[in-house]
Amino acid sequence: MPMSATNAPPATPDSGAESVPFRQFLLKIHSRCNLACTYCYMYEAADQSWRQKPRSMTPATVRRASRLMAEHAAEHGLSEVHVVLHGGEPLLVGAERLEALLGTVTDALAGIATPRFTLQTNGIRLAEDPRLLPVLDRHGVRIGVSLDGTPAAHDRHRRRADGRGSHAATVRALELLMEPAHRHLFAGLLCVIDPTTDPLETYDALLRFTPPRLDLLLPHGTWQAPPPGLAARISPPTAPPAPGATRPAPYADWLRVVFDRWYGAPSRETGIRLFEEIMVLLLGGTARSEVVGLTPVDLVVVETDGAIEQADSLKVSYPGAPETGLHVFRDTFADAAAHPAFRARQRGLSGLGPVCRSCARSRVCGGGLYAHRYFPEATPVFSAPSVYCDDLAVLVDHIGARLRRDIAALTVPRPKASR
Repeated sequence: MPMSATNAPPATPDSGAESVPFRQFLLKIHSRCNLACTYCYMYEAADQSWRQKPRSMTPATVRRASRLMAEHAAEHGLSEVHVVLHGGEPLLVGAERLEALLGTVTDALAGIATPRFTLQTNGIRLAEDPRLLPVLDRHGVRIGVSLDGTPAAHDRHRRRADGRGSHAATVRALELLMEPAHRHLFAGLLCVIDPTTDPLETYDALLRFTPPRLDLLLPHGTWQAPPPGLAARISPPTAPPAPGATRPAPYADWLRVVFDRWYGAPSRETGIRLFEEIMVLLLGGTARSEVVGLTPVDLVVVETDGAIEQADSLKVSYPGAPETGLHVFRDTFADAAAHPAFRARQRGLSGLGPVCRSCARSRVCGGGLYAHRYFPEATPVFSAPSVYCDDLAVLVDHIGARLRRDIAALTVPRPKASR
């Protein structure tokens, strides 16, 4: 999902530091989907709580969550907040309810903070219901669309419940977003990596739609339920990967090919968030997402039933992993910010396990995505290195080497001109 920036310094709860305020509020406005993607962490992973959730968020829950957002923004002096509409498939709520929801959030924040709306969708409903785009336009909702590359690669995983592919329907939505009247709403594409595909073929298929940004995502997995291609890894490493390590890194191999094409292009083709974040971190900057780096988490989720939860990617680990026991009708976002589950993700380097803390790459990879560190035999269970540890090490080293070469070339003294 698209993530916004935070410049808050890493907080260390053990030292009495104040909790980090939330700047991103992810609203699960619909808990069902019109696709049955093979890798979906919502429906195919360990946590099956969606079965007990209401299909959509009620107006009363929207009003209460919006009021709490406004109170939180006022308390922390936030001039803007990022509101992410998510699912399931969020556009299943329909145009009328979507209009009402966006109006409720905007009214609640009026005079306090500007809402920056984004929405992540598979795009199918955009093409099916012509009433949706005008609603999204009126409220300035930036739209991210999920597309996994070529028709064959996309339809291998992103299928309808009856097995039919969805690529053609998603392309119809993207063609709408590419029209001049709607282009300003297009936030970019989200692609889940399949290392068995051709990386450049996939990249070119995505570039066809001239996205302003790409999110290349590692499929969610843990040491207990490894992602495709990494099933042989049954336990975390006990030491950081050495430079030039020979263990297979299929996801890094795929990403390195795309990085070299993207970085070496004569002109900018698009933004790729993962590469840009790693480059910024290697150069001493601050990350803007939870995928890499050590920036404290500032994202909170409100489920369709009003439960206040952590990032939904945790559903891949074990049943109930994102839960906090908090609810918008009983608690506030200040309560959530002070919750131990959120505080544990605001400790920077000290929040990592011993293997990650001893690794020279830790300030760049940040231990990887929190959900990918889950190992039930570890104490605590999210203290293991990422299941993608080797891949992250290879990718960070590759990008770092490329940057060092280019920086060295720029700093070589030029010979003085003869007179």
